[in-house]
Amino acid sequence: MRTALSPLTLRQPRSLAHALRLLRDEGPLTPLAGCTDVFVGLNFGTLGDRRFLNLWPLDQLRGIERRAGVLRIGALTTYTEIIASAVVGRHLPMLVAASREIGAVQVQNRGTLGGNIANGSPAGDTLPVLAAAEALVELRSADWTRKVPFTAFYTGYRVSVRRSDELVTAIEFPEVAGAQWFRKVGTRAAQSISKVVMAGVRAARPRIALGSVAPTVVRVPRTEEALAAGATIAEAQAILQEEIHPIDDIRSTASYRRRVAANLLAQFWNGSD
Repeated sequence: MRTALSPLTLRQPRSLAHALRLLRDEGPLTPLAGCTDVFVGLNFGTLGDRRFLNLWPLDQLRGIERRAGVLRIGALTTYTEIIASAVVGRHLPMLVAASREIGAVQVQNRGTLGGNIANGSPAGDTLPVLAAAEALVELRSADWTRKVPFTAFYTGYRVSVRRSDELVTAIEFPEVAGAQWFRKVGTRAAQSISKVVMAGVRAARPRIALGSVAPTVVRVPRTEEALAAGATIAEAQAILQEEIHPIDDIRSTASYRRRVAANLLAQFWNGSD
């Protein structure tokens, strides 16, 4: 690594309760999970954080279960575990599809769903799925537990409502009624950051979410309402263009992202692969 390690501090909690006490009493501490992004930032010297909290050994934050129609996934659940889960495949196949698109097998073995949320990149491959599925993010501190709708979790670019003494501990998905759809457009089929990523649920009340087209992952409610009311795909595409705000960057141009987003909307609504 290019970053000198001597100034870095790593706390090793014995349990979830201990981790939450450390956040409250000894913070600020940056939680570490799979470290697939943190190590990159440290290597390139772009990460200012120097005090870390290692969550990886905390099995309390792992696991997949479904009760009373709600699918609950622990924050430390890896993409490999999501891909292999028959329960997720049956009830949330678009999350399995997104997990398959994340990096190489090594990244899927280490990367976690909670880490993707906490990292907050607008290009995060799983995040449009969470928005379209209307997931809830469970946040815990040493003193309380609260659940936040994923669509209200981010307040800006890589900024969220999570407090410094809270951890993302689980994600809950209500029953999703309708055909699920996911697509990622990148430079190549694997190991690339998305130029545009989209998830959708085709139903009487359509749900559409996109990443890499705004400072955060976004739902497009006006586009959803237009499709529900019987608008043509051309009319819906025009509304979509007003709801997204892509930028030019090293991976793509805003105009290309707009064109791709419109094409993906047509594929989704027409049931195309």
